[in-house]
Amino acid sequence: MSTLCRVDCHGADAGTIQAFQSETVAWTAGFEARYSRFVPDSLVSRLNAAAGKAWLAADAEAERIFDQCGEFFRLTGGAFDPTALPLTRLWNWKASPPAMPTAGAIAAARELVGWDKIQRRPGEIFLPRAGMSLDLGGIGKEFAVDTVVALARKHGLAQVLVDFGQDVRAVGHAPDKPHWLIGLEDARQPGHCWTGVAVTNQAVASSGDYQRHFIFNGQRYGHILDPRTGWPASNEVRAASIIAPSCTLAGLLATSACVLGVAEAIRLIEKTPDTAGAITTADQRIYSDRFESFIPG
Repeated sequence: MSTLCRVDCHGADAGTIQAFQSETVAWTAGFEARYSRFVPDSLVSRLNAAAGKAWLAADAEAERIFDQCGEFFRLTGGAFDPTALPLTRLWNWKASPPAMPTAGAIAAARELVGWDKIQRRPGEIFLPRAGMSLDLGGIGKEFAVDTVVALARKHGLAQVLVDFGQDVRAVGHAPDKPHWLIGLEDARQPGHCWTGVAVTNQAVASSGDYQRHFIFNGQRYGHILDPRTGWPASNEVRAASIIAPSCTLAGLLATSACVLGVAEAIRLIEKTPDTAGAITTADQRIYSDRFESFIPG
């Protein structure tokens, strides 16, 4: 998944941990092979190639992922949309010098975007227009974290920390502590933490545009797109960190917060049960209800 994937666990015998390790590595490799758009024969690649042509089968795991895509698309009012790949392909943050897509190209790509355009029936899925395409990069890694936690529980492991590219879910506690302590990177000083949060049986995810962006004609453009407009999100949010019951929910809320802006993001966090969040702007940090309770005294 193009990132460091790490699992820490303790409080179990070596044989149990070895069995869990073997199953986790095998499952994670298989998961990437099934859903990465960069793997030519993955379900996502085959689905994109079949857009406008054919229905494809979706097994029970794929159905769960697609169900969550629809749920979060509706929850965020379209700020999260796995069909935004036609827009993503227009924006190249690595180009030198930077180049802007034309308004016409953005408008054409937007016609191919919208999870509500997807057609589904039991065990099958169809992208109805040629050129439509999925990218599960905004949900896949987080779904994988939650699945590895389920594998840990199946093996009877009660003290586990799963960290896939800083999308984290904690079960139980760290050795000799009542919790796991997760550092939150400072968007104003990348590579440094501005605080840590003490969590147990919760997930933590952060998102932000402070590392990948470009300047064009004096205007700053971050790498997080607003699928509703086709343009990079343009608001005061530089980063968002979310604590939630699952990593999938935490990750989706963190990225969506960067699209929605401070006020709407805080409203979304506070109406979502058992979640808390912190939003970083250029000059302040805004906490949702309950967030400060996770910062150790």
